[in-house]
Amino acid sequence: MRRHSTALSAAALALALLAGPGMSPARAASEAPPPELTCPDDAAMQAMAASLLDKAPVQPFGRSLSLRDGLCAQGKLVEAMKKRLGDTVGWKVGLTNAAAQKRFGTDHPVAGPIYAETVRAKSGATLPAKFGARPAIEADLLVRVKDAGINQAGENHVEILRHIDQVIPFIEMPDLALEDLSKMNGPNLLAIGVGARLGVVGAPILPEATEDFARRLGSMTVTLQAEGKEPSSAPGTALLGHPLNVIPWLVKELAARGTALHPGDLISLGGFSPALPAEPGAWSVTYSGLQAEPARVAVTLE
Repeated sequence: MRRHSTALSAAALALALLAGPGMSPARAASEAPPPELTCPDDAAMQAMAASLLDKAPVQPFGRSLSLRDGLCAQGKLVEAMKKRLGDTVGWKVGLTNAAAQKRFGTDHPVAGPIYAETVRAKSGATLPAKFGARPAIEADLLVRVKDAGINQAGENHVEILRHIDQVIPFIEMPDLALEDLSKMNGPNLLAIGVGARLGVVGAPILPEATEDFARRLGSMTVTLQAEGKEPSSAPGTALLGHPLNVIPWLVKELAARGTALHPGDLISLGGFSPALPAEPGAWSVTYSGLQAEPARVAVTLE
């Protein structure tokens, strides 16, 4: 799979933030000079990466950390994390529902790269419950990019489906990382790479570029079952109104960063369930209504 460049220029970072609704990055560049970055320095990000890889919680950056600073920090962190977690193989989109955005004090999603290690484990695997500093688990869904045409597909769901060759059941296992989770906000979530760490993938589903398949994606029910706990269910519409709505958002975000989606990229579309503490036991996610028979992915944490 294509390796991603996570180094973000000051200009790209500034344009990603200056270009608000209805304003293109080019117009933003012409109307306002990018403010100076106060990005955490290399030593700070190397220290953070070392702590995270040692499963030790980290201190949040102060409230003065802006979204552009969080993006700058993310680029430095990802380069350090790749040495242990492998090359980046796609993108994780977080805060794709209103409840999560409210919790983190923002009104839009955030994104960061995912690693080879994030998608290594297959359904039925047994993994350590203490895999990170603040290990969590949630119901998610992956799609795989078929070709670069996805960057021009716009917002039409059937057109987007033409450029996807797999829909993959996915249990995400993020690391929320911070010593004090009450201090987590959008910039800090960006700075820790949106928590990308591990995950478990199920059997791929072949998508159909039809209105019916798009409808089923939106109307399916996604249920997270944890041993000894009540199941948690959400509709497909929990992610920005429809799972495929995440993709045009990501395309625009990456364009503002000066990059794009590539063939083979995996996209983690976001949490259908809240991120729960990764406690030992059997966990599963079931997708009902997408196919004739429910799809399922499972993991045991110990």
